[in-house]
Amino acid sequence: MTENFDQADYWSSDAGQKWVAQQAAMDTLLGPVLDLVLRHANLQTGNHVLDIGCGAGTSTLRASELVGDAGHATGLDISETLLAQAAVARDAPNVTWLLADAQSHAFETGKFDAVISRFGVMFFADTTAAFSNFARAVKPGGTITMAAWASAADNPWFMIPAAASREILGPMAKTDRTLPGPFAFEDADRIIPMLEAAGLQNVTCTTHQIALTGHGSAHDAAELCCIIGPADNALRHFEASPDQKLALRDDIAARFATHEMTRGLEIPASIHLYQAHVK
Repeated sequence: MTENFDQADYWSSDAGQKWVAQQAAMDTLLGPVLDLVLRHANLQTGNHVLDIGCGAGTSTLRASELVGDAGHATGLDISETLLAQAAVARDAPNVTWLLADAQSHAFETGKFDAVISRFGVMFFADTTAAFSNFARAVKPGGTITMAAWASAADNPWFMIPAAASREILGPMAKTDRTLPGPFAFEDADRIIPMLEAAGLQNVTCTTHQIALTGHGSAHDAAELCCIIGPADNALRHFEASPDQKLALRDDIAARFATHEMTRGLEIPASIHLYQAHVK
């Protein structure tokens, strides 16, 4: 039985449906983050890999290509909506889709050589319990490689829509960023002891400055922000009018325009890469 009811409900309902609808845009935007994870995970031909929080399956399929036909990739997510998209649109012979909560699922002991995650580990009700649970599914000496957002202040993808929303719609109540959510892993000094308490070894966190590659123009990115993220939250919270939504979209687009380069939109991002070994 799941320990993360709120997250299961959230990602299986409206949020999951929005992500599916915007999958192409989000895959483009977050492509450099997935590249970062896979480059450091160093997956080998024949490996069996577990992808935590695989969403609509892009990261799992990329991993399956790296491990080849002799290997296998299991994509796990708590969202029925997202996994349905993965299973229907993204089938491969060396891939399994698993609808489960990684915090409580009864994994087979020592099945995997590696665990990867692109933004899939920040939502557990009990981080230490979750990592202790799925670490048992990894062979001794196996690796865990996962990306999480670093400081919110260093990530314009969130801060620009949030600032524009405050100016146009009004302030939102402050949230506790240590709770399950996008920035739950931003404080490495808080997270590393949790992972060590889960029995992981050689736990490290390195911070990488990369560019999120925009899907289209600054205007397109602003449209996306009004569907997913802080601007969408503010629009719903304030029950914004169509005119307010247009004003917010245009304001965000103007701010993102400073990140338009000759080769396309490049939004600076600060990403934590956590890595560890299993005993």
